[in-house]
Amino acid sequence: MQQQNFATIPFMTTAPTKQQQGIQSIEVGSRLLRALAANGRSMMLRDLAQSAAMPAAKAHRYLVSFMRMGLVEQDANSGRYDLGGFSLELGLASLARIDAVRLATPILDDLCEHVGETVALAMWGNHGATCVRWIEAGGPVTVTLRTGYVLPLTSSATGLAFAAFYRSAYMKKQIDAELRATAENADTPLNAVIRDFDQQLDEIRRHGIARASGSVTPGINGFSAPVFDHSDRMIAAITSLGTMGHFEMEWDSELATSIKHAAATLSKRLGHGEGEKPAPTQEKTRATKKSEK
Repeated sequence: MQQQNFATIPFMTTAPTKQQQGIQSIEVGSRLLRALAANGRSMMLRDLAQSAAMPAAKAHRYLVSFMRMGLVEQDANSGRYDLGGFSLELGLASLARIDAVRLATPILDDLCEHVGETVALAMWGNHGATCVRWIEAGGPVTVTLRTGYVLPLTSSATGLAFAAFYRSAYMKKQIDAELRATAENADTPLNAVIRDFDQQLDEIRRHGIARASGSVTPGINGFSAPVFDHSDRMIAAITSLGTMGHFEMEWDSELATSIKHAAATLSKRLGHGEGEKPAPTQEKTRATKKSEK
């Protein structure tokens, strides 16, 4: 099988936009709004004008209009400018319209085509980590992941991704139950099972992706990378599955890198900060806390 450099493959393509006539003054003034948004805090007029690359007097005229519209507000005491209430309304309305599954579909299509493996999107549902979209790669061996299927948190790649990065009180209870069942079935002390599981989560957080080999379905390997939204909260996981002996399992493999790249692309589309490294959840499982008492 010919090797492909998956890590360099773009996962979203944008069709060229036809040049249309607009209102240049609005486009110029928007530089002030972009500067306020990028700065992350209120700004003095001189700094704001400098960031927007325009004279202070010109910037002030734009700001007066923006304040009338509610896009910008000015602190009466400090004189600093910041984004106004209407800007907040626009931002929240935009976020409310984001459909993770819709945005994920072309990314999953591209990922499946380039890695040649079955890929899926999972989200947290009423019963746990749930497959909401899957794309089968085809080939001599069929690997499927049914829509609506709930994956175990302690043994599947998808479940482990949620266990490492997602936050949910229900998830802690589910992990506790799964670990106890594992300890009983293997006739192993619960503390030992918990210790191994916590070490596994630490490794996942270091690499930014979860993996599992033959634990849910014999002969099937999997990688799963977390997807984050604008609030740095994990909301989904992109997973790829393949057969042992064909599916690469190294942490730094091109396959793993491609899956992480796809997850990062979707995270960016969902508003996650560009270039920021997601802060992993450092909370211990409910079972871990009980064992320490």
